Amino acid sequence: MSNSNSTVPSIVNKLARAELVDMLPYESARRLHAGNGEFNNKIWLNANEAAGLGNYEISADCINRYPDFQPDSLINAYSEYSQQPKSNILATRGADEGIELIIRTFCKAYEDNILICPPTYGMYAISAENHGAGIVKVPLQSETGINELDINALKQQVGNAKVVFLCSPGNPTGNLLPHAQIKEVLELFKDTAMVVVDEAYIEFSADKSVASWLPQYDNLIVLRTLSKAFALAGLRCGFTLANSDVIAMLSKVIAPYPISAPVAEIASKALKGDNLTVMTERVKSTNTLAKELSTWLKAQQWCTQVFPTDANFVLFKTPHKAFVFEALLAENILIRDQSKQPQLADCLRISIGSKSELASLKQVIETAFSNLKS
Repeated sequence: MSNSNSTVPSIVNKLARAELVDMLPYESARRLHAGNGEFNNKIWLNANEAAGLGNYEISADCINRYPDFQPDSLINAYSEYSQQPKSNILATRGADEGIELIIRTFCKAYEDNILICPPTYGMYAISAENHGAGIVKVPLQSETGINELDINALKQQVGNAKVVFLCSPGNPTGNLLPHAQIKEVLELFKDTAMVVVDEAYIEFSADKSVASWLPQYDNLIVLRTLSKAFALAGLRCGFTLANSDVIAMLSKVIAPYPISAPVAEIASKALKGDNLTVMTERVKSTNTLAKELSTWLKAQQWCTQVFPTDANFVLFKTPHKAFVFEALLAENILIRDQSKQPQLADCLRISIGSKSELASLKQVIETAFSNLKS
């Protein structure tokens, strides 16, 4: 047996599923810069995280015991927050686990497809590939931006997918999808596919959630997370909202102890009382900073397009993409290059950090272009 880490042992290539050998993993913001220094040495504006540190305390009680499958305190707290009955809620390890569970539950490997509308969140496709599900793509469209569904093209795919993923607000585009179009998709696929509306960023446009539609549509599933507005990305806690029959089915597929006791304790506290007020104030501040950043970008000669946003990030286009990205990287400010996404050539995405972090970003870019001219 070889102890070398430089090559993959032949037995692995021999036994692993063939399609995994050349498959690229999802490049998360953290994975892209792994090993490039400590957190404190950089300004992280590439992962749509909240700025600042939280203040949390946990109890050591029952750490020696396995946690409840779905901790009562957490489900009760999210039920009250979301205004959904407890039977409509499944707590997961981030919304990403919800994506995986849905595909594993409704798609037969090497037989069924999911449908996505790129540019969109990359984990839908990665999770489908990992499971052996096919991927049907119906790109977003619009003359004024990439912010609408192509309903005519979607009609052609009825019966060709078991799960339809809609991201609203979208990532990396940042915009909400029109409610009328989401309803049209739910009706189109009502007998043939589950329609998943990913609301990871919905707190930044809270009145636009479609969760209240669950009693009307048996094929609707809503994904949520505490990673964004609640500033708990490191906790990895998400929720799948659906009718009780869907939740019961997903519960057959999920791991036996998906939510650790410390996660349940912190998350339950974050969903109550003063902590909800803190979240609401964070959302207001973030939305204000997003508008200010969009206004600033629109005023820059090097910026050719700023996409409308209903989330905690701003997507923009510049022919100087590489110059802007590298100038920021040289000063340890990390943003996200989205130019590999379809329809997003020359596009970069900036997460809304703190006011001081965004001020530093603007200063670095302004100085870089000033030096370029001199």
